[in-house]
Amino acid sequence: MCFGRCARCIGYKLLILALLSIVANILLYFPNGETRFASEHHLGKYVECLHGILGGGFLVLIPAAVFIRLHNDDCCGCFGREDCGKSCAMLSSVLAAFVGIFGSGYCIIISALGLSHGPYCFTHLERNWIYPFTESSGGYLFEYNKWSECQEPQNIVQWNVTLFSILLALGGIEFILCFIQIINGILGGLRGLCCSHEEV
Repeated sequence: MCFGRCARCIGYKLLILALLSIVANILLYFPNGETRFASEHHLGKYVECLHGILGGGFLVLIPAAVFIRLHNDDCCGCFGREDCGKSCAMLSSVLAAFVGIFGSGYCIIISALGLSHGPYCFTHLERNWIYPFTESSGGYLFEYNKWSECQEPQNIVQWNVTLFSILLALGGIEFILCFIQIINGILGGLRGLCCSHEEV
C-alpha cells in the first residue's frame, strides 16, 4: 500500500471540502444574497463563529497542503539518516491531521448548535428580533408550519437549515478523512513510505 499516494488523495479531497466550507459560511452572512442584515448586526450568534471559514476552512487547508506535498516531498532525513526522511514526513503529517481534526470538529459542533438553536429573525408575534425556536431544541426542524414565524429575513429558516446542514456534513467528512490520515501517517511512518522501482 502506498501511504504517500493515499495522503495526497486525502489532501486533494480536503482542499475541495475546505473551499466549499468557506463558501457555505460566507453565504450564511448574506441571507437571500442581501448584505443589510450583516451590516445591521441581525445575524445569529452561531453564524458569526466563523466555523466554516476558520474551522472547516483554513484549519483544514493546512493539513490539505501538507498531505498534497507529502508524496513528492524529498525530506533530508531525520536524526542524521537520509533513508528515514520520508518516514519522518509521514509521522509529521499526523500532527497536521490533528489540526484538521480540531478545525473540522469545531465546524461540526457549531453547525449542530446552529441547527439546534435556530435562526435569529424578526417575528410578527414579538415584533422584535429574537431566537423563536430556542426552546424547541431542534424540534422546529420538523415543524415546517412554524417556519413562517420568521418574517425577516425572508426564508431565513430554510437558508440557515440548508447551509448549517451542508457545513455539518462537510465538517463530518473532513473529520473522517483527517482521522484516516492519522492512521495512514502512523502506518506510513512506521513501515516507510512505499515507493516503486521506477520512482527510485
